[in-house]
Amino acid sequence: MIDLHYWTTPNGHKITMLLEETGLKYKIIPVNIGKGEQFKPEFLAVAPNNRIPAIVDHAPKGSEKSGTKPLSIFESGAILLYLAEKTGKFLPTDIYARYDVIQWTFWQMGGLGPMAGQNYHFRKYAQDKIPYAIDRYVNETNRLYGVLNKRLADREFVAGDYSIADMASYPWVVGYANQGQNIDDFPHLKRWLETIRVRPATERAYARAKDVNPNFGKPAIHTEEERKILFGQTASVVR
Repeated sequence: MIDLHYWTTPNGHKITMLLEETGLKYKIIPVNIGKGEQFKPEFLAVAPNNRIPAIVDHAPKGSEKSGTKPLSIFESGAILLYLAEKTGKFLPTDIYARYDVIQWTFWQMGGLGPMAGQNYHFRKYAQDKIPYAIDRYVNETNRLYGVLNKRLADREFVAGDYSIADMASYPWVVGYANQGQNIDDFPHLKRWLETIRVRPATERAYARAKDVNPNFGKPAIHTEEERKILFGQTASVVR
């Protein structure tokens, strides 16, 4: 059994998508980030960066050996790699194909996710609408969409076969309207989105999100307290 510390964000969806694809047994432990549950000691013991998602695998590889302890992992990219290696699925063994998947997974972690996240923050949540910041992140998101669209021009999925590289990027692209992007400008990306959207595992993963969070799909911030919790963090929260 895998414990998944989860909230209904793009990084959280990556992991439910993969878990549903692999059929691994898992239990969701909700971490409502708007209420500050990410600062609870029991969560910080698993995820010292106080960010979701994180997992605890109670039966890691080798657990049949005496004394094997549960394995905890934070950071969504690390979790994707671990689960793919654990199951032997969605990460090829051939060195060329394997590192093609890995480099595109890291591309999402280092580029698409952070840029799209800042895009949404400055467009939606920033109290001061700063044109330079909005243009900066909307334009960089647009560039990254262009990179992915070009990549998908001659292949069905990011690295050929469906892989963790696709699961990493999909949740960050599915919200294109909130990122100021016109998906019709990216026909290959649009086709890719629809292909993944109708996969049964994707449908199940997003259904779990609605079960966990009745407000899923609505703005995450409703009060000034929630704003402080999500955006007012300094080093003091980890002392």
